[in-house]
Amino acid sequence: MNPSLLSSTAASRYFSRWVNAEAGRAGQVAELARPLTRLTVDAPLLRHLLQKETDSGMPLPRAMRRLRNLLVCTLIERDLRGVADLDEVVSAVTAFAEFAVQTHLAALTADLVALHGMPLGEESGQPQELLVLGMGKLGGCELNVSSDIDLIFTYAEDGDTQAGDGQRALSNHEFFTRLGKKLIGALSEITEDGFTFRVDMALRPNGASGPLVASFNMVETYLVTQGREWERYAWCKARALTGRPEDIAVLANISRPFVFRRYLDYGSIDAMRSMHAQIRTEVKRLEALHPERSNNVKLGRGGIREIEFLAQVFQLIRGGRDCDLRDRSTRATLRTLAVKNLLDAEVVDKLLAAYDFLRNLEHRLQYLDDAQTHTFPTNDADCLIVAQTMGFPDVPSLMLELDQHRALVDAQFDDIFKDKRHSRPSQQDWDDCDNPLHTLSETDSRETIALVLTHCGFSDASAAAQRLVTTWQSTRVQNLPAASRARLLALVNAALPVVAAIPEPERHLPTLNRLLDFLEAIVRRAAYLALLTEYPATLHRVIRMISASDWAAKYLTQHPILLDELLDPRSLNAAPDWPVFAQECKRQLDTAPGDTERQMDILREMHHAQQFRLLAQDLEGVLSVEALADHLSILADILVAATVQAIWNMMPGRHRETPLFTVIAYGKLGGKELGYVSDLDVVFLYEDEDQDGPALYAKLAQRFITWMTSHTPAGILFDIDIALRPDGASGLLVSSFGKFEKYQRESAWLWEHQALTRARYCAGDAAIGERFETLRVEVLRQQRDAAKLQSEVLEMRQKMRDAHPNRSDRFDLKHDAGGMIDIEFLVQFLILRHAAAYPQLTADIGNIALLKLCGELGLIDGSLANAVADAYRTFRKLQHQGRLQGEERARVAASRIASEISVVKQLWSEVFTTTAT
Repeated sequence: MNPSLLSSTAASRYFSRWVNAEAGRAGQVAELARPLTRLTVDAPLLRHLLQKETDSGMPLPRAMRRLRNLLVCTLIERDLRGVADLDEVVSAVTAFAEFAVQTHLAALTADLVALHGMPLGEESGQPQELLVLGMGKLGGCELNVSSDIDLIFTYAEDGDTQAGDGQRALSNHEFFTRLGKKLIGALSEITEDGFTFRVDMALRPNGASGPLVASFNMVETYLVTQGREWERYAWCKARALTGRPEDIAVLANISRPFVFRRYLDYGSIDAMRSMHAQIRTEVKRLEALHPERSNNVKLGRGGIREIEFLAQVFQLIRGGRDCDLRDRSTRATLRTLAVKNLLDAEVVDKLLAAYDFLRNLEHRLQYLDDAQTHTFPTNDADCLIVAQTMGFPDVPSLMLELDQHRALVDAQFDDIFKDKRHSRPSQQDWDDCDNPLHTLSETDSRETIALVLTHCGFSDASAAAQRLVTTWQSTRVQNLPAASRARLLALVNAALPVVAAIPEPERHLPTLNRLLDFLEAIVRRAAYLALLTEYPATLHRVIRMISASDWAAKYLTQHPILLDELLDPRSLNAAPDWPVFAQECKRQLDTAPGDTERQMDILREMHHAQQFRLLAQDLEGVLSVEALADHLSILADILVAATVQAIWNMMPGRHRETPLFTVIAYGKLGGKELGYVSDLDVVFLYEDEDQDGPALYAKLAQRFITWMTSHTPAGILFDIDIALRPDGASGLLVSSFGKFEKYQRESAWLWEHQALTRARYCAGDAAIGERFETLRVEVLRQQRDAAKLQSEVLEMRQKMRDAHPNRSDRFDLKHDAGGMIDIEFLVQFLILRHAAAYPQLTADIGNIALLKLCGELGLIDGSLANAVADAYRTFRKLQHQGRLQGEERARVAASRIASEISVVKQLWSEVFTTTAT
């Protein structure tokens, strides 16, 4: 901003009056305002300046007022010279407010203790202190130069003062009530030197009708039973200015669940919209009564309050799940929104510029007479002064830039807060389905609903109408509050034309059924209904996903919190950044040290969110089956590693920072062919000479399985299969590497060596992982008797066929002859048969690449190898498609894949016939 075109004396009558009232004041201001860089206002500086006044015998209240006037005038001087920025001004005023509260409270407490004794807790017997909470801009460290301060007084425990000789005992409540009144008087009483701060206590529990001070029990009871939505907004900025750290922590634990909900609370948008509407109505009423007080830069359209609401609505929605969004500062929160891509960085930059402009303008309005005002002056001369202090030559120039900032803020505010609750389906939606704009109501008959759906283009309007009637009449819906039923009805009306617009008519009814199943599952969570109401595009994405996949519909119904992932298509469709994901996983786990339940939920929430993004990209055709499996396998690796370390960090008796413990992946995870619902085949190894190592690592493995498989409110993480450990079900849960090595070399069955072809290091100690890989290669490269190898492989394959008989007339992609397991057995056999001569066959490159490698090496016919590799890819794709549609078994018509089955059987015959001869 350009420096002021006016001096401080010309720009501020308050500055002029104060400086000219007493000789030497101009020099005091000049001395304090001298730094060309930032003026740091902290407790040592303020104590030094206060001491100058009190050393002459001046009472503390008067000395504090004189200090306040000196500081404000210094800030006016620095601000108008263009030396101080907004941050310096608000930080300095906030620091002084804290200092004033703390200094007065300490002196007043000492006086009252001398009269009545120290207040003690009834249960703890410990001395009690008054906690003064700074609210609003004081809590956010963004206080105005002429602002009042919003305070709440509270204390930890009820009890009585410990009165001595000549003292009269008081209850703690009475003691702190008296103390609070004296503190308010010390700060706000107007004397010849003015006041230190006006004090507003309206934010305390029950407002003006409530007690001045409240115990923690009173605060908790009030917030739980009576706390209103606007009070969440207020308590979001609550910051303790005084009190013992342990008491401050207890109060934070009381207020945090009230302010920050553990779920994504999109109902906050509606609540804040209502609160803002009330504020806007009051502003209009006052402007009608006092037209000269119009143009309110704080409460008017596009004003400061709208920027604050924009920032805080994201805090209230997401702060319960993201600690980064609990900052009390409006500006810091806006920057965080940009970092997390919740608002465009360019939009945030403009909002920050508007905020700075409006706050600077607000200060200049207040500089005139040290008045708590947010409106333009009523006379042209003062308006010109304000314009010139903002660096503009005239008022129109100022107003032009002001209007630009307010238009930007207003547009962003309306984008988030515009009322969508009563919106009808779009005209285009209804035009597309040729409907005469009849929206359904709860009282419509099945015939009426069927008629509307027929007009809309539903292929089976009668069945769809019956399902809608069943939904309306269900006990779950009938018992909903009226507001929730209205929201549900509006969502269904908005969804119907979208469902009807699906090109394939046969998908209309299944999609509607899935959608209603989903809505019925979430209908008691008003926050989810609010999200879909506030963000109509998200409803459209939900419909597209559940239409494409029954599995996706069920997944979303089980984990509706994933709706949040659908808000921003940019992040939804972004390629995974796995190193960043791993760091974020660790960071989030670090926010809940020692809290097993929360850490387990964090892992589940992160897994579900990332898997859901992959699912969205899968349904859009962005990912091949192989690419999807790679991503899902990396995701599992990261979560396994994070889980091991999180458990180890909480292990009693651990003797190392990181465990000498490794998770080895087998099966689909080992082969990097993981699907959405695949379990994890794992083996646990350790190599630690500590005497307590075996027991410690056994506990680690047991807890790992518990963390992975336990059902929490967020679901499960993975099913775990440990059957491949040495000696199977009768073997130890965890093996030392030495014992594992001996077992593999001397005792393992052939099928266990087959399993090694798809085994790899997954997580944990990398050195053990390297030793495992060396052992794996050595075992796979053993010289083997060809005939014996074939006999054992064929025997194992027959056992598997016998265990999975197929009595249907459809081909089982996995188990039938010529299917996926045949291909996998072929690859495993070829590795065990030829790896001694061809070490490259031991590489963990997947079945398709290994088949082609065998063809290139001349171990099998090259063209046949490529054909079988293509067949394997086709089988995996069909299996994946079946799972997306919720099919339990991967079976298709044999005629559909006759050529693929044929080439697999041909290769099988050639490989084993050749070996036998």
